[in-house]
Amino acid sequence: MGLFSKIKKMFSSNEEEIEEEELNEEEELEEFEDDIKEEDSEVLEVEEELDNSETELEDSKKEEQSLSKKELKKKNKEEKILKKQQKKEEKRKKQLEEVQIYEKGLTKSREGFVSKLASLTNKYKKITDDYFDELEETLIMADIGVNTVMNFMDRLRDRVKHEKIENTEDLKEIIIDELFIIYVNDDVLVNKINFNDNGPTVVLFVGVNGVGKTTTIAKIASKMKKEGKKVLLVGGDTFRAGAVLQLEDWGKKINVDFYGKEQGADPASVVFDGLVKAKEEDYDLVLIDTAGRLQNKVNLMKELEKINRVIGQQIEGGPHETLLVVDATTGQNGISQAKSFKEITNITGIVLTKLDGTAKGGIVLAIKDEVNIPVKYIGLGEREDDLQVFDIEKYIYGLFKDL
Repeated sequence: MGLFSKIKKMFSSNEEEIEEEELNEEEELEEFEDDIKEEDSEVLEVEEELDNSETELEDSKKEEQSLSKKELKKKNKEEKILKKQQKKEEKRKKQLEEVQIYEKGLTKSREGFVSKLASLTNKYKKITDDYFDELEETLIMADIGVNTVMNFMDRLRDRVKHEKIENTEDLKEIIIDELFIIYVNDDVLVNKINFNDNGPTVVLFVGVNGVGKTTTIAKIASKMKKEGKKVLLVGGDTFRAGAVLQLEDWGKKINVDFYGKEQGADPASVVFDGLVKAKEEDYDLVLIDTAGRLQNKVNLMKELEKINRVIGQQIEGGPHETLLVVDATTGQNGISQAKSFKEITNITGIVLTKLDGTAKGGIVLAIKDEVNIPVKYIGLGEREDDLQVFDIEKYIYGLFKDL
């Protein structure tokens, strides 16, 4: 069974599997009820013994106490089974909701890219050079990136040759598996925030203007607040008009604290004062906005270097994450931004916004392959819940489920 088949089996809502699981749970409850009946009969036997002889009263009391413990144990066991069932149901429901967000958010990409792959398979029954040429063009049009596609096609041709594959239908799942392998690339993928065990966790956000950076910060802040974190927003983008006020307004909307100064203030001094506040008031998480004037790369580099130095002096190990926010609809331009920012600061993860607004969802694969930075969050809609921690398996399933 290929990787995609395993992923599809994992996420598809197979009624037979659900029914089988429910049947197992029913059998477990029936076994439990049989235990109760069996132990109830023991209680009846003890009651009969009590009626027969008063001289055995003391022993019977001990027996009764012992049975009371058994009844308590039975009750505890029943509660544990019910809690276990409830947790399993909640987990299943949450996973289904997340998968549905991926399915809905990747609709444009799926309808464009996957339908072309399916048409290609219908057009060519046998694998030919013409088939490979059209497949290559389809992958490039999906924004997977020329370099990534070239490497991918070489791998695919090798597999076809060595495994003696002739039928295009047999190649569909191999294509998906190879795309999955390109993203993973034998790396240990970490898609979660690297939290600091000693003091506030500092997350720095970088990215050009217009990619949805401020909204992304607010969505992540809201998520973390719901998880019980005490969050502080810091308006470090004092260059762009209205940026500080925009972040402050978001703080008010989601009821998260904010620290900032007027436009034109030194960003490093804003960050310094914000971190002092975070330490004094025991914040768990500090999310820092920064300027995105990439056209003036030298000045931006100096600014980010200064901010990083201030954070490192104030918080040990900080910043713990530097997340680059990229607009997925900009395609290859977004990859160029990632390369440029990687040159001027240490990027630990990418937030890919507006993925639901493009038919070129392959950018997820290209950006990881070309800059070797993991995607940590993806935006699949306007709602807060549509910003998802990136999961490569859910992504592959959402993109190819109809194939």
